[in-house]
Amino acid sequence: MTANVLFAGRADSWPVYGPLLKAECARLGVKADLRNEFAPEEVDYIVYAPSGPIRDFTPFTRLKAVLSMWAGVEKIVPNAPPSVPLARMVDSGLEQGMTEWVAGHTLRYHLGMDAHIHGQNGRWDPRTPPLAKNRSVTVLGLGALGTASAKALAALGFQVSGWSRSQKEVEGITCHAGPEGLKDALAKAEILILLLPDTAATENTLNADTLGWLPKGAKIINPGRGPLIDDDALLGALDRGQVGHATLDVFRVEPLPPEHPYWAHPNVTVTPHIASETRESTAAEVIAENIRRGEAGEPLLHLVDRSLGY
Repeated sequence: MTANVLFAGRADSWPVYGPLLKAECARLGVKADLRNEFAPEEVDYIVYAPSGPIRDFTPFTRLKAVLSMWAGVEKIVPNAPPSVPLARMVDSGLEQGMTEWVAGHTLRYHLGMDAHIHGQNGRWDPRTPPLAKNRSVTVLGLGALGTASAKALAALGFQVSGWSRSQKEVEGITCHAGPEGLKDALAKAEILILLLPDTAATENTLNADTLGWLPKGAKIINPGRGPLIDDDALLGALDRGQVGHATLDVFRVEPLPPEHPYWAHPNVTVTPHIASETRESTAAEVIAENIRRGEAGEPLLHLVDRSLGY
């Protein structure tokens, strides 16, 4: 029997993803009919992106799984039927892209590169940074992306701590967990990186109270999700010097409105949600493997825990 796979991403993504997914399914020996048009009652798997056309999953009566093209699933969880497995995107290209972006901006802060890039107004002001082994970095979120980034920073020699809601063990990383561990994790964070999912439990993780737990002048890097930060609290901390600088890639409203105070703040760097993107070739491998697993009756990769929201 052939599995019917509905591609429910943006229409302009189909010419790229279609051939890749077909080739990967063929390589894995999966009998799959891949199209971006099917009658709902004929669909076995949906390859899904929130930017695509589907909002209501009710008509898909024989659906076996929803396979997300994105790492974040906060826009899918409320709509996908609870009885149908939902898999998020975890792939090597996404991890590598995030690791490179995080390492680049961490090194930028660590080495004080902004002062040289933006000019010193004719002042000869040599300041030698400490070695990485003398710099503390904290990663909030030890999922696939957070763990990969933390390991890469530890390999560069940084003192790396990590925090997650439940206890994790990652070699070379000092791991903290739960509400009681958050204060300890933030207290060490000369550079803080946010890679938590967007859930009700993680909203405003950085707020007026928790920002005060950071070392004065700490730098913040957020490639995770916009709602992780209370924007007003961060702006206040920046104005007071409690936070020295923030590099923000994600926001509650995107594109970030032109009138938003982040654009004009001298101690904020805005990047337009480019930290990492799903790479079509590696994403196709993961999606095709999950279709193979579904047809073989094997557990799917990267299943979302509905109770946690990720």
